[in-house]
Amino acid sequence: MTTAQQDRTSDELRALAEQAGHELEGASALRILQWAADTFGRRFCVTSSMEDAVVAHLASRVMKGVDVVFLDTGYHFPETIGTRDAVEAVMDVNVITLTPRRSVAEQDAEYGPRLHDRDPDLCCRLRKVRPLEEGLKGYQAWATGLRRDESPTRAGTPVVGWDEKRQKVKVSPIARWTQDDVDAYVAEHGVLTNPLLMDGYASVGCAPCTRRVLAGEDARAGRWAGRAKTECGLHE
Repeated sequence: MTTAQQDRTSDELRALAEQAGHELEGASALRILQWAADTFGRRFCVTSSMEDAVVAHLASRVMKGVDVVFLDTGYHFPETIGTRDAVEAVMDVNVITLTPRRSVAEQDAEYGPRLHDRDPDLCCRLRKVRPLEEGLKGYQAWATGLRRDESPTRAGTPVVGWDEKRQKVKVSPIARWTQDDVDAYVAEHGVLTNPLLMDGYASVGCAPCTRRVLAGEDARAGRWAGRAKTECGLHE
């Protein structure tokens, strides 16, 4: 790691993000990730919900052993944990599992059971947002699998942007991809995907707050169905 990678200020990181967001808008996902790897080295990581391993696979092509950060909320489907374990076993990545400060039982004891039904924003904050903030402290940049076609709230996602909340560069290398692009990449490279994607789920989150999507619904419709909530807070 270079001294520059260690010592960049928030203003310098913001400037990097703004410049790269403009210059890399039309670049391939691999080119965007190569820029991130060259710019940040080991101060760069990939985050994955283990819905699929597409971004982790792409990143591993430009940075062997790249850190892949996974949030184990305690509420995941068994298939999601199985996907994480498979990614760790077969891909050239370093999977880092983050957990909340409280177990589900401890959270139930303090806040009452099924907090996700009564106050899903607080549950997400405790089990996703805060653990990620802690887990990203050592990094200058992080990559996500956000795509513009997933929902109206994600339509403006930049390929490289500034995460003001965490004061980090946020890289979304497949922001311009469609679901067809994802499917084609998975098929070409044999990338691991969550089995639930073959069982009517278009977006996979915590089991209590995720359902199968109906015909004509967007990919995020199965998350917090029946509520105004559309995001967990990680990307707000």
